[in-house]
This record gives sequence, structure tokens and C-alpha cells, in this order.
Amino acid sequence: MDRPGWQVAGVAAVAFVVLLWGIELVDVAASHRLDGWGIRPRSGEGLLGILAAPLLHGGWGHLVANSVPALVLGFLTLATGLARGLAATALIWVVGGFAVWLVAGDHSVHIGASGLIFGWITYLAVQGFVDHQPAEIAIGLVVLVVYGGVLWGVLPGQPGISWQGHLFGAIAGVVAAIVLSERRTARR
Repeated sequence: MDRPGWQVAGVAAVAFVVLLWGIELVDVAASHRLDGWGIRPRSGEGLLGILAAPLLHGGWGHLVANSVPALVLGFLTLATGLARGLAATALIWVVGGFAVWLVAGDHSVHIGASGLIFGWITYLAVQGFVDHQPAEIAIGLVVLVVYGGVLWGVLPGQPGISWQGHLFGAIAGVVAAIVLSERRTARR
């Protein structure tokens, strides 16, 4: 089954968002008990939260706010190359989550796909410049025009919003763009 990469990217992005909605449905049925499985800074069980946190949301409003950006940015990230997009996603997920685990405030739980979303924004914005690819630069600039305003969310602000997740997701996206650079890979 040889499908074009953009079709595979589209199916994968939709499948991820459907998974998020399914998990939130289970969470609602369980009286939001799954939300406690998020990142709990500097605790042993909080390390497992690094893997679970992007899949969990603090209610339907939180999930709705993340769904369209996850579809669009997840698709664009995977459309740049499935293996590279999956590697970037994994790096953002783990590196961003671990940084939250290391530095976020005590007695907090961090959940939501927004760290991943912030990472995808910066990954897409930076990768074209790192690779010197005009098409990727153009995609990155469009992403910045459409989603760049949310990057203010990396600053402390609204209580209950994990600015640490946003900040470290965004930093991890830049790291992923550099580490997974096509130019760097070609030099090896």
C-alpha cells in the first residue's frame, strides 16, 4: 500500500486527535481520575506522567482548544517526512516533558497536548532555516503568522496554565529541528 506521504500524515494526525477524544471520554466516565497521571514534578510516578501528559486534558474545553492545532501542526510535522516527523514528535514529547518534570513547581500536575503543539510550532518555524529549504521556510513562516501569537504562552501568566509545558515544548521543538536537520544527517 504505497500512499503519498501527505495522506499518511493526514491519517496519523486525525488518528492522534481521535485518540485524544477517546481518552477524554474515558476520563470523563472515570470522573477525571486520569488527570492525576500527568507530570508531577520531581516524583517517581511523575516520570510516567511524561508519557501520559500530552494524551490527557482538563476537560472538553481544554481538548477542543488543542484539537485543531494538533490536527494542523501534527499533519505539517509528519508531512515533512514521516520518520523525521515522528522523531521530532518523540523528542518534543520526551525532552519537553522531562524539563517540565525537572523545573515546574511542587504539588502541581501538568497535562495537555499544548507542550507538543508549542514544540511543533517552533520545529516547523526553525527546520527550514536549519536545512536551508525554501519550501520549509515558507511553511514555517505561515505557521508563525497563523500560530505565532500563542508563543506568548511560554511566559508565566494565567493560573492553572502550564507555561512550563509551553516553554519547554517550544525549546524542545527548536532542539528537534537542529538534531534532526537534513544537513546534519548528510554530513554524517
